[in-house]
Amino acid sequence: MANEAVVMKNVSKTFKVLNRHEGLKGSIKDLFSRDYENVEAVSDVSLTVNKGEIIGYLGPNGAGKSTTIKMMTGVLEPTTGEIKVNGLVPFRDRTRNSENIGVVFGQRSQLWWNLPLVESFKLLRDIYLVPQKDYEDMLELYDSLVDLEPILHKPVRQMSLGQRTLSDILAAFLHNPAIVFFDEPTIGLDVSMKAKIRELILGLNKVKNTTVILTTHDMGDVDALCKRIVIIDKGRKIYDNDIDHLKSYFGSYRTLRMRLGDDSWIEQVIDEKTTDVMNVIQETQKKHKIKDIELQEISTEEVIRKIYEGGEA
Repeated sequence: MANEAVVMKNVSKTFKVLNRHEGLKGSIKDLFSRDYENVEAVSDVSLTVNKGEIIGYLGPNGAGKSTTIKMMTGVLEPTTGEIKVNGLVPFRDRTRNSENIGVVFGQRSQLWWNLPLVESFKLLRDIYLVPQKDYEDMLELYDSLVDLEPILHKPVRQMSLGQRTLSDILAAFLHNPAIVFFDEPTIGLDVSMKAKIRELILGLNKVKNTTVILTTHDMGDVDALCKRIVIIDKGRKIYDNDIDHLKSYFGSYRTLRMRLGDDSWIEQVIDEKTTDVMNVIQETQKKHKIKDIELQEISTEEVIRKIYEGGEA
């Protein structure tokens, strides 16, 4: 138990949703309606996350990821089951739980828009009662991981999206939380800024041993940050293991890439156990001139997509 940051046991969350009617008369009828149905957003999910782990919590839109995160942060109470975060029941000890966690939502800043970044840091220092020495040590650590000076005295409203995201991550770690939750942290960022964000998260995790729970649709984030992934679909956990183990399920899958005469590429994921690669190439040659052929290992993104499409986990 001492090494466990998050423990979820058979957690479910059900919402009562009103069956709405169309039109003005329907809207008036809805005001007095008791026609509700129960929608199960999360169903019997059990999960243990150890201290210092970085896990990817993945799933298609509507799978139940955000509902799970909201229960971990204490915003929602589970309908059934138990959750403990840092030994606390989040919805019962919401204030104490908030003191021990950080949260970063893509493009939703927790910083003060018109103030320089350093002033936001000072406000957060006071809100979380961070000792001055710890605050100064954290700024020193930040400076060793990223070039802090160009943005430290810059108003948040004048920052680029990448700079704001970088600043939000620094703000989330400022009070040295035990767990940080990331929801699509690199959404909308260019390749170089994504790389910088990933390096920062890895650096802070390594130095502070902070547990990181990441929800994302960017498989580059997953490959760069996560050794372990959890996949949820339709409210149910369908996979919980490391990435290499997941790829072993698809060991015979490859991505066949063919460069055509006009220098465009076409790609096809094939199963070498059931597909004749030469036959695929020959069929393509009947329609196109092929200049080059590559056979690549299946990517994490393609593995996840196949699970979403076919429930193969």
